[in-house]
Order: sequence, then structure tokens, then C-alpha cells
Amino acid sequence: MSSNAPTPLTTHRSDLMARLSASCQYDIAIVGGGATGLGIALDAAARGLRVVLVEAYDFAKGTSSRSTKLVHGGVRYLAQGNISLVREALHERTLLLHNAPHLAQPLPFVMPAYKWWEAPFYGTGLKMYDALAGSAGLGATEFLSKAETLAELPMAKPEGLKGGVKYWDGQFNDARLALALARTAAQHGALLVNYCRVDGLIHDQGRVAGLTSIDQINGQRYTVAAHCVVNATGVWVDELRGLDGAADGGASPVITQPMVAPSQGVHMVVEREFLGGAAALMVPKTADGRVLFAVPWLGKVILGTTDTPRHDLALEPVAFDEEIRFILEESARYLRHAPQRKDVKSIWVGLRPLVKPPDDAGGNTKGLSREHTIVVSKSGLVTVTGGKWTTYRAMAEDVLAQCEAHALIKATVVGLTRTMPLVGGGAVGTAARPMHEAEGLHLYGSEKDFVQRLPGAKRWLSEGLSEAMVRFAARYEYASKVEDVLARRSRLLFLDARQARVVASVVGEILKEETAQDPAVHDFEALTKQYFLEKQ
Repeated sequence: MSSNAPTPLTTHRSDLMARLSASCQYDIAIVGGGATGLGIALDAAARGLRVVLVEAYDFAKGTSSRSTKLVHGGVRYLAQGNISLVREALHERTLLLHNAPHLAQPLPFVMPAYKWWEAPFYGTGLKMYDALAGSAGLGATEFLSKAETLAELPMAKPEGLKGGVKYWDGQFNDARLALALARTAAQHGALLVNYCRVDGLIHDQGRVAGLTSIDQINGQRYTVAAHCVVNATGVWVDELRGLDGAADGGASPVITQPMVAPSQGVHMVVEREFLGGAAALMVPKTADGRVLFAVPWLGKVILGTTDTPRHDLALEPVAFDEEIRFILEESARYLRHAPQRKDVKSIWVGLRPLVKPPDDAGGNTKGLSREHTIVVSKSGLVTVTGGKWTTYRAMAEDVLAQCEAHALIKATVVGLTRTMPLVGGGAVGTAARPMHEAEGLHLYGSEKDFVQRLPGAKRWLSEGLSEAMVRFAARYEYASKVEDVLARRSRLLFLDARQARVVASVVGEILKEETAQDPAVHDFEALTKQYFLEKQ
């Protein structure tokens, strides 16, 4: 292990639950282990606050592991005229790429032009994108000839191609970044517990004073006292808001207008050969006005995404047939060899927590806010929702600023996370491999040598996944179930669902040896069916 990499903290569940059961008055308790909640936990812990975070399932199980894997300012937000959001996101993009170089890196994007006006029109906007980035830019926007466009995108359709525009943004491994946030927060003293569902809020004289939770694994109940409780549960924030009490001590539920209008985003994964090259393809306006991406990622290509209103809040949402057809048909307009349903290695769906304006009666989520919103109830419950992965750090600062403004936490030093390397990010140097390459030890950054010294380092269960990696996940990365390993510590479920099912039982055996718990192999095998397009 690199001399700059500290020995990893163990995450034995028995130790975590013992800490949770201990009598302790926390400064801040956070509900929700996605990008937002984990970002708040790290920022608060870095300031010296006593922090606890509880997540009902696994960290990043929901929306935060199901993104398009882009660290970006948001070209489409620029088109909408949201300059402030783009400028903030571009700034945060730079910080993220610096703090986690093993998990987030620059990526070139090419926008092919099939009409004479597209390159100058979109190129002008992208030049503005460069200007907003300023010194934080990752590379200058370039106008490409037809030959240069095909050199960047070898499998783009050549018929009718006029040229293209190349610009730079970033991409990342969302679930592993979430894990890095959790582990970095733990290094600063925070207690983080997954599979622990909050089922009640504690009130003292009409003010929120803590929460009650239940261990999803063994059913044990816990009570947590905290001066401040933050609701960072993404699309599920309204559920926890419903548990908030009125001034009578919490006996009556507060009836609130929903804050979130969920939008569904569908992504499909195909082999790298359908795109070719190392650049991503970006179509700014598809047949129905949405953006289409074809992004090289971990040895495969992600096709997506959709933006479809959804009224239920399923933890494992399923793609609608029309969304599948839309992505495949739009891909066929730009790729020489159009992917078919049989070519899809995995499909996943994420629900975006779009902020709902008051008395909104419309069903179009494309016009709703991508910015985050913070609300503090009369009882002191702090709720945050909206936003996006790229701005998680700025969101955390905003949330803690509101907590201070309402005297829920003491005034603290701001900005400590701006230049704070995340776990694995120290001493990576220029050797960090591009994120479009297949999974492997490079994703561990400065910890890769430590992983290599664990039992089973030379036993590869699948491409990019060794026995040692499974053991590392169990000992140091909060993993207790097969799904934790194959969906989020490794991304195999998202890359090749069938292969993930093949190795599930072996992974389960290793996990059971490490944790002495049921690794839920059968549950995972059933889950994989949702990631297949073709029937078994």
C-alpha cells in the first residue's frame, strides 16, 4: 500500500451497531445514505461535529448508483438559461476530479452534426460552456470535420455527417464515490450504518430531538438523540416529512404538500464495439427533445437516458416498454450498427428527485428544477432534495448553513471539504487509469496494494472482480449482501447482469465466511431478472 494511504477502518457490523446502541447525544443525525446525505455527513464530521447517518438499505442503493455517470456542468441547463447552476456545477466538477482522481476523470464528448447548422449552433453554446468554466476547464471546444468526427466516433453513421463538435466534461463511478464519501466521513469520526430504517421521529416540546430506527437485518430497534435531524432521502423525503409532528409533541402528523415529482431515467448497457473509440457521443435534441448519451464506461457503453414522470416510488423501478424502444430507436439514428434488445447486457432505472413547485398540476418533469431545495419545518426537521451528483459538496455546505441559521448546530468552519482527498484518492498521481477502462484494481486508488495483500488476490471470479475484492468489501466497505458487492462495490450487475448472476453464489460463500450472516444470494438472483431485457 502507498505510504500515503492510511490503514482502512474496519466496518464490522457488530461494532457499528454497538456504537449505535450506546447512549450518545449527536450534533446531527442524517437520514439517507445517498450522495446528499453522505456529503453532509462528511462535511459535518470534518467540522468536528458528532455525526450519525442511517440508511434503510445500502449506501447509494437508490438514485445515487443509477446516474448516467457524468460529472458535468450540464449543457442542457445552459440551453435553459440556468447560468448560475452551470457555473456552480463546473466549479464543483473541478474539485471532485481533484479529490477523487481514481473515481472521476475528464472525458471527451463529441456531438455529431447531420445538418449544416448544428455544429455552429451548438458549438457556439459550448464555447460559452468553456467560458463559464474558465481556468477550471478540462479542454477547449473544437469544431471537427467529418473525418475527425469519425476518428473520435468510429461507429457513428457516416451517411449525411457534416462534421461535429468536441467538448470536455467528466465521468465517474457513482456508487464507489458514495462509498468513498462514507468511508472518509468515518475517518473523521462519523458513524454510518446501512440497512437501518428510520420508522419514527422523536419530539421534545414540539421540536425534533432524534429518531427511532430498526435494524433491517436482525430486527433490533435503536433510539438516536440528536440536536439536528436532516432528511436527505431523495425521492422519498415526503415519507419522512409525514412522520414529523406538530407542536403538540408529535402526536399529530403534519400534512404537507409533496416536495418531489419523481422522474424516471433509463439506462442500457451494450458492448464497447457499438460505439468504438474513447469519446462519448452526445445528441442534444432527440426526436422528442431529450438528450441522448452513448458513454464508454468500465469497458462497456451506457445508452440513455429518458425523462419520464413516475408516480410510484419503487426502490427497484422497471423501464417502460416505450422508454426501451425510444433509446434503441434513437441510438439507431446515430450508430452504424444499431443495438437490439438482445444486445443489452444490463438495464437499470433511477428515480430523480425533481423539486415540485407549489400547486404544480403538470406532468412534464423536463421543466422542473434540477437545483436543490432546503426546507426547515416548524419542529426543526431539515429536509433537502433535488440537485445532482456533481454539486453534492456544495449542497452539503448549503444544508449546514441552514442548520446554523436555525440554531440547530453551532457555527463552524466552512470549506474544509474543498481540497479534501477522499479515501483512495491520495497519492494516485498521473497513473490513474481512464474510467472508460474495465473494472479493476485502479478503482481502489492508493488502496490497491492493500487489496492485493488480502487472501484470494490472484483468484478472479469475473473480469475486474477477485476474491480479495469481495473480502475487502466485507471488511472495510460495509458490504454484507451479495447485492452490495455485485451492484455497488463492483459494478458487475450494472455492466453484465447475467455474469453477475453466474458469480453470485461464490460471492455469497465468501461473504458468509467474512460476516457470518446470510448474504441473501437468492434475493440477488431474483433481482437480476429485472436487469435483463430478454426473458430467461
